Amino acid sequence: MHFIPTIGLEVHVQLNTDTKLFSRSETSFGDDPNVHTSPVCLGLPGALPVLNRAAVKKAVLAGLAINGKIHKRSRFDRKNYFYPDLPKGYQISQFFEPYCTEGKIVIEKNNGEKKTIGITRIHMEEDAGKLIHSENPTIPESYVDLNRAGTPLIEIVSNPEIDSAEEAVAYLTQLKSIMEYIDVSDCNMEQGSLRVDANVSVRPEGTDKLGTRVEIKNLNSFKAVKAAIEYEIERQSELLESGGVVVQETRLWNATTNTTLAMRSKEEAHDYRYFPDPDLVPLILSDEEIAAIKAELPELAAARKQRFISQYGLPEYDAGVLTAGRAIADYFEAAVKAGAPPKKASNWVMVEMLAVTGERNCALADLFPATYLAELIGEIESGVISGKIGKAVFEEMIASGKAPKDIIREKNLAQVSDPAAIEKVVLEVMAENPTSVADFKAGKERAVKHLLGEIMKKTRGKVNPTLTNDILMKKLQE
Repeated sequence: MHFIPTIGLEVHVQLNTDTKLFSRSETSFGDDPNVHTSPVCLGLPGALPVLNRAAVKKAVLAGLAINGKIHKRSRFDRKNYFYPDLPKGYQISQFFEPYCTEGKIVIEKNNGEKKTIGITRIHMEEDAGKLIHSENPTIPESYVDLNRAGTPLIEIVSNPEIDSAEEAVAYLTQLKSIMEYIDVSDCNMEQGSLRVDANVSVRPEGTDKLGTRVEIKNLNSFKAVKAAIEYEIERQSELLESGGVVVQETRLWNATTNTTLAMRSKEEAHDYRYFPDPDLVPLILSDEEIAAIKAELPELAAARKQRFISQYGLPEYDAGVLTAGRAIADYFEAAVKAGAPPKKASNWVMVEMLAVTGERNCALADLFPATYLAELIGEIESGVISGKIGKAVFEEMIASGKAPKDIIREKNLAQVSDPAAIEKVVLEVMAENPTSVADFKAGKERAVKHLLGEIMKKTRGKVNPTLTNDILMKKLQE
């Protein structure tokens, strides 16, 4: 029997505000434990939450970016549960009236076909703290770090319209790109800025009724998302095939064994005893406020990709790579604006620069300004230096931070394009290599490569290669 999978994703995105959702405590990552807390974060008696205006703005921007419906009225609720990293005994979230519903994300499937995945809702909520468990098995202790408690999150819940692990990754890739483009989150999965829970079920082919849903918690990489979903589809299919029953539960992904493990029975909404938070009034947004935030939406990746194809004549692949991240696209356009031919700039960014930034884990702008790239390409295009010397100048630009023209002048790298000077070198090399000259006259055209190599060696690669080749061929045929 063949089984059809159905997948829905719940994605937690940490908003990159300076302070927490309901207090002035900082949200910085990697500091000593429990240094960014306050009476509000700790749930101390008498402490009252105050909503972060910047977090609301970023949340609304995220909703607009995925074509969601922003509600002018929303409210906060208490989600009650007991866990050591939740000092108040409840989490402030939005359950009954989220601020955004009915969004969508368009993905491209492996066959090139476009598919729209609907968004059920987006709501704001505060993060919990973090438990740190002892690595010494003889000391079974756990420690609580509340630096993260109260950090602003948005939870983006998709419709159950994803049909495979590949589609899930495509959806997450688009979502991550959008969140980064609008600068509401750094989406750093290693630091927990983007966390994924996957709901997976399977049903027999030919039936419409969805199977029992299993939730896989806290997947922290796209690789883990793909592997966990594939495993869970196979596990549930084999279980049903053998006459078993899928139990609705929450499971954890074990990257060491590449399996999902049962964590707890799946809770329902009533288990959390949601009720409106009595300390927070409803959030009311005016039409003018929503319009002002919408006006700040930048051009997103999909639209920018199409513009790069039509405006700059780039191949679809190039445009896709260049628009994968907003910083890359901005850098490319800055280089073109400074005078670089689009295709040349694209090649340098994609082949040379992204290789370096990948090794160093840095941004393009950290290597050198986009105007320097345009200047380097200009020096090559005008014949001042050869492409080969351009690579050496490129490396020196990264090492020293100097402008291309300064490096070319200081190292005397300017290309020789004077025909008389080149002809003199050509004649010298021909005189020094009579065998190669004779071989050419005997029909062995590969002798030209040897002679060109000797010319380049003699001039340290500084002569104009095209002009040199023309002059050499002319002299050999005289």
